[in-house]
Amino acid sequence: MSIWELLLAVVVVVLMLVALLANVLVLMCFLYSADIRKQVPGLFILNLTFCNLLMAVSSMPLTLAGIIYRSQPGGDQVCHAVGFLETFLTTNSMLSMAALSIDRWIAVVFPLSYHSKMRFRDAALILSYTWLHSASFPIVAASLSWVGFHHLYASCTLYNKRPEDRTQFVIFTGVFHALSFLLSLVVLCFTYLKVLKVARFHCKRIDVITMQTLVLLVDIHPSVRERCLEEQRRRRQRATKKISTFIGTFILCFAPYVITRLVELSSVVHINAHWGIISKCLAYSKAVSDPFVYSLLRHQYKKTWKDIINKILKRSSINSSALAGEAHNRNLPQLNE
Repeated sequence: MSIWELLLAVVVVVLMLVALLANVLVLMCFLYSADIRKQVPGLFILNLTFCNLLMAVSSMPLTLAGIIYRSQPGGDQVCHAVGFLETFLTTNSMLSMAALSIDRWIAVVFPLSYHSKMRFRDAALILSYTWLHSASFPIVAASLSWVGFHHLYASCTLYNKRPEDRTQFVIFTGVFHALSFLLSLVVLCFTYLKVLKVARFHCKRIDVITMQTLVLLVDIHPSVRERCLEEQRRRRQRATKKISTFIGTFILCFAPYVITRLVELSSVVHINAHWGIISKCLAYSKAVSDPFVYSLLRHQYKKTWKDIINKILKRSSINSSALAGEAHNRNLPQLNE
């Protein structure tokens, strides 16, 4: 086992453990907080969380075994099942992110009609479409025996072993990535750029009011004026940073893997095996970043997690106090003797 393979194996282990921990935390917050469960986006986040958890317990361990043993881990049936699940989960994750962006777009651009346009029934219909869309491609691939262990990525995924099916597999792969990665990216860019436009418009209105107020308050202290101007700059940057994070993480994690899969179809370009595994690890890293990007760094989830910690600490302190009281009561007869 070379040093490169050892490093890649360590990376996969770290990604797997962090993905498990972070997504379990999101799931705990969802189960603990009734307010989070009442929100429509919670359904999309819950679906995304389950996809990431299943990816962490199914595809990542087999990729780790593939890196270590340099061969297919388990039998053909296990590899076919994991390859099917990996294709389904990856597509479902992408479409779930697109669904979240649509929800934000409706909430920001059409705030007065949000509750009538995005109800739990509407969210359930969107999720039903994502599941049907995500299941269709692996079903076709499995029926045509295009799922197996791919040495370039050291994982069970879409793979064609028959040269006579090369043209059909190229068309299938192109359509698959166009209707999963490219479609989700277009939806993300369209919706979040619309959200950014509205956010900047509101920032300009607030800036005008702030500047008018500062002009009227001629006796205001320079430090207060500077703080107001600094808050203006932060307000303008906040929306841009969030949207750049949503779109940027999607592109950074998925684009290298998708481009590698498309370039691989050409027999002219040779792809290094280490790069194939690296691109796969980048795709796995989305399961690590999603809990923080969409959930754990938000105020509501932070508050929920603090409440959970406080409840655990309070319960443990009560238990320790009770144990101390029982020990004290047991010692009293001994002292009296």
